[in-house]
Amino acid sequence: MHFRPLHDRIVVRRIDAEEKTAGGIIIPDTAKEKPMEGEVVAVGPGARDDKGQLVALDVKAGDRILFGKWSGTEVKIDGEELLIMKESDVMGVLDVKPLLRRAA
Repeated sequence: MHFRPLHDRIVVRRIDAEEKTAGGIIIPDTAKEKPMEGEVVAVGPGARDDKGQLVALDVKAGDRILFGKWSGTEVKIDGEELLIMKESDVMGVLDVKPLLRRAA
């Protein structure tokens, strides 16, 4: 099944958090918080402004994003758990390129 979000909605796949702490303690599934990081799977065409003009979204499919803890609606599409949320629920896009450190 193919799902196409409408207006300024996006479909997001959660990116799982680490299962161990920095000290090596394994975190059980029941104690884990749901991740607030995800990958954009699909985006709608955009919202309309006051003049009726289509305003394109700032995110695109493939972007890694951070979103609010209680953002979106959980849905299951083709057996995969996804989130549908408005673009306004996105706090920012993560740049996954490694940071270059300056030589001292």
